[in-house]
Amino acid sequence: MDLIGHLTMGFEVALTPINLIYALIGALVGTLIGVLPGIGPVATIAMLLPTTYALQPVSALIMLAGIYYGAQYGGSTTSILLNMPGETSSAVTCLDGHQMALKGQAGAALAIAAIGSFFAGCISTIFVATVAVPLSELALKFGPAEYCSLMILGLIGAVVLAHGSLLKAIAMIVLGLLLGIVGTDVNSGTARFAFGIPELIDGIGIVSVAMGLFGFAEIITNLESVEKRELVTSKVSGLWLSKVQFREAWPAVLRGTGLGSVLGLLPGGGAMLASFASYAVEKKVSNDPTRFGKGAIQGVAGPESANNAGAQTSFIPLLTLGIPENAVMALMVGAMTIHNIQPGPQVMTSNPALFWGLVTSMWVGNLMLVVLNLPMIGMWVKLLQVPYRMLYPAILLFCAIGVYTISNASFDVSQTAAFGALGVLFVKLECEPAPLLLGFVLGPMMEENLRRALLLSRGDPTVFLTRPLSLDMLLAAVALLLLIVLPNFRKKREEVFEEGET
Repeated sequence: MDLIGHLTMGFEVALTPINLIYALIGALVGTLIGVLPGIGPVATIAMLLPTTYALQPVSALIMLAGIYYGAQYGGSTTSILLNMPGETSSAVTCLDGHQMALKGQAGAALAIAAIGSFFAGCISTIFVATVAVPLSELALKFGPAEYCSLMILGLIGAVVLAHGSLLKAIAMIVLGLLLGIVGTDVNSGTARFAFGIPELIDGIGIVSVAMGLFGFAEIITNLESVEKRELVTSKVSGLWLSKVQFREAWPAVLRGTGLGSVLGLLPGGGAMLASFASYAVEKKVSNDPTRFGKGAIQGVAGPESANNAGAQTSFIPLLTLGIPENAVMALMVGAMTIHNIQPGPQVMTSNPALFWGLVTSMWVGNLMLVVLNLPMIGMWVKLLQVPYRMLYPAILLFCAIGVYTISNASFDVSQTAAFGALGVLFVKLECEPAPLLLGFVLGPMMEENLRRALLLSRGDPTVFLTRPLSLDMLLAAVALLLLIVLPNFRKKREEVFEEGET
């Protein structure tokens, strides 16, 4: 079946009434959590995972995907109106978006954010559909050795592209790998690192880890903050662009879309890296870089297009190779596992309706977002005026209820609270938790493929070097390690992330 036939099948699935409803729910919830500072898609998806048990697999994945890319839309609203990124990937939008709002150009800033995100979403969806088939065919040639080498490459890539200190990123990966091996050994059936606690025999739950590190920790940290933000409370009008603004913004949208589509494929990349890199590129190509930080429309158009494109193309490694490349995709692995779906190339062949339905739902969801978001700006402004000290405790309560419903065990809530305390410590130490979650998810998969490869080769470790695909990925991993130690590369890497912190 050709690409047109696949997309036709996908639209037949995505446009069914029930899937349209769940796409709408995902888009609205995603926008909501993007608008609320400090509550990201990781914590929200973790909280909603228990609710997907009763849903059809395709409906559940459409809703969760909508939450992820919907958060990229919502994050721009708070960045522009409040100078506070609702989502990490929207941090750089604050620099010029809020300055535009203070100059009375909030409508234009919000319009280009919505238009750029919609355009990037459409193009990146086509990119996903085009690249998925050849990548899946390649992945079918993978054996245990190739998968193990691919996961090693993914973990090293996550270290290189992690925000902040390289040493801390490595420590987070290692800690995630250690937490991932808690539970019952697959081969021998013996308990490992359970310390006599019956609840740990099945391992640590991914929902507890994600919600504690990203949900509880972020909310507690935000409650500590007493920083005042200048909210643009005047009526937002003129939700369109002048000809001059359109002419200035359009090239940035194209560059951001292309950059985000490529960076979304990289391990540890996705929306955040794409938006930061796009801002750096726009400053480089600008005739007057001094305009940036003072209300340059390119500083909104480029990053907003890049983060949405990066969010959607980050589904490619998950759907074609079965490898999550960021924290949200790690949770999507959990969602697929709940419904007895093994992420990887076999999804396309064994369940094509689910695969193509999810891909085409991204286009449908993006259309919903651009239609819904601009008219609802007034409502989001009202929501932002709710005191955080009233809002956040209520969210914590819903998080705790969500964790409890997974297995009706108070131990899970206590476990989540413990990871929340650990997450607060990580914030104080400036350690990014995303590499930990990647290590936690990839660790058991990597161990299983490592042991399987050694069993098939009768204990010969050279199997990883004698298989061409495995060797290529290991060489790429070594190249990344060499890049880490090069001073010039480390300096450039820090400059890219500093763009969002200025």
